[in-house]
Amino acid sequence: MLDVRRLRLLRDLSRLGTIAAVATAHTYTPSAVSQQLSALEREAGLPLLERTGRRVALTAAGRLLVQHAETVLAALEHTDAALAAARTGLTGELRIGAFPSAIRTLLTPALITLGEQHTALDLQLTELDPADVPAALLERRLDVGLTQDYDVVPLETGPGLSSVPLLDETVHLAVAAGSGIGTLREAARSGWILAGPGTLCHTATLKLCDTAGFTPRARHRVDDFGTVLALVAAGQGVALVPQLATDRMPPGVRLLPLPTRRRTRIAYRTGTAAHPAVAAFIAALPPLI
Repeated sequence: MLDVRRLRLLRDLSRLGTIAAVATAHTYTPSAVSQQLSALEREAGLPLLERTGRRVALTAAGRLLVQHAETVLAALEHTDAALAAARTGLTGELRIGAFPSAIRTLLTPALITLGEQHTALDLQLTELDPADVPAALLERRLDVGLTQDYDVVPLETGPGLSSVPLLDETVHLAVAAGSGIGTLREAARSGWILAGPGTLCHTATLKLCDTAGFTPRARHRVDDFGTVLALVAAGQGVALVPQLATDRMPPGVRLLPLPTRRRTRIAYRTGTAAHPAVAAFIAALPPLI
């Protein structure tokens, strides 16, 4: 019989690429991960890994087992959801990951409603960049989370996750009212207010500017859109801002709609959609498309 915990380690090795990364994700030592994978090889009766020095790669049997592991793990999630549905009332934890502007505009009302309707459900919210949500879900640090993609930055969550649409919105170029800028290309020489490197907003800005033929010159690096818009109003630079973040527009900012969209989805591990807590969260956030 194959050990489910070891199957999860093999799946994560396929996803993350190195034993060190798997060890970090599971708070194990690399040695412990290697030992567990060796034990899985003995259970399978076939070599699952090819070792070259410090590097490892999956064999054909290893890749096949990863495919079946996804099915096994999803079935276990389905089973857990069915057991949770058999209980009376919603209890336990629901760990949620979301980005700041969605927390302020979308999640706060939903969390209030869920808290009032299900007083025994422990809602735990973590502010998280959408780019980090898929890994947090697969590593079981979250139960649900908001993911995003832009036309220029497609979402690639990989196997093991499912999602439903939540929001489809316009992306704007925010400029100072008197700047005279009318197109993205005309902002090429401006100072830019960029999100932190590695965030989805930062990547999308670089991609969009690249399509316009320039690389933005970073003047400030700010992740909070309220601060971004205040800096734009003060003439401190230009920035890309999604529609969701424009609910508190300061005077002195002009928005130029761009021919690109940002999409937000509610993501969860495959097999958990029927879990009562996950289903209640999805129901509390109807699609805004």
